[in-house]
Amino acid sequence: MGDGHELQVYEWGEPTARPALVLHGGPGSGCSPTLVRAFDLRAWRVIGVDQRGAGLSSPAGATAHNTTVHLLADLRALRRALGVARWVVVGGSWGATLALAHALDEPDAVAALVLRGLFLARRDNIDAFFAAAVRDGEPTWRRWQTAADAASVRLVEHLAARLDHGDEAEQRSIVTAWWRWEQSLQGAAAATTLPACEALRQRYRVQAHYLRHDCWLAAPPLVERLHALPPVPTHLLHGARDRVCPPEGARLAHGRIAGSMLEIVEGAGHDPTHPAMAAAMAKALAGLTSAAQCGAAR
Repeated sequence: MGDGHELQVYEWGEPTARPALVLHGGPGSGCSPTLVRAFDLRAWRVIGVDQRGAGLSSPAGATAHNTTVHLLADLRALRRALGVARWVVVGGSWGATLALAHALDEPDAVAALVLRGLFLARRDNIDAFFAAAVRDGEPTWRRWQTAADAASVRLVEHLAARLDHGDEAEQRSIVTAWWRWEQSLQGAAAATTLPACEALRQRYRVQAHYLRHDCWLAAPPLVERLHALPPVPTHLLHGARDRVCPPEGARLAHGRIAGSMLEIVEGAGHDPTHPAMAAAMAKALAGLTSAAQCGAAR
């Protein structure tokens, strides 16, 4: 892709079927088989990409030449390289954010949007996530907030700087506490086994890099641009118990996206594998398949 970056691309399903681009969250999390479980792979050509610095893309954890503008350019290049004219775009959390930005960037390339656990990249939501960690998380969060206050910077700025320049012990402390805080928000769906520290360091380095810059979506705010989305089927699914990205953001987006459908999934949180959320995603995608088949029959 230039700038020293190489992207890992995945394809699942039928090569001649309707194409869908699936975008992972984070930023920095990378693709996972979880992202394609909702698809009937007999009816879809599913395309995934590890975004810059994420997953198996290289250099892993890199933040140089890694902004939302770069990711949008990568998606344009990927679509051309794969010979896709239009695709359904599916994403959760940050993946939903990037899906919206892509639809605004290349409206003619997007046939439909299926977005789960929407994150609008608003500064107040970002800061609230870290403020809650300071209030309810491990004592280390309060120490980091004290250090951030002393330096007169936001906590996410402090964490990003330490993930770039801190020693190994400090970085291990940050990523372990960050992961545990995220898992505490997942409730019953929380994982219990800590991933490899280096993988977490790479993930959170990229994530902190994006969050400290409000994901480069603040001028003008993404939510104020939603009225300009292409008039395509847009299905928003949000867990009623989502504590990572509260449902208020999805309701706000629904009010700004003409013709969109909002489904609040009872019992589900932010976890895409929750049975109710997985079923809702599968139903939404099946609905798009049925609609496409009906259109072809006509």
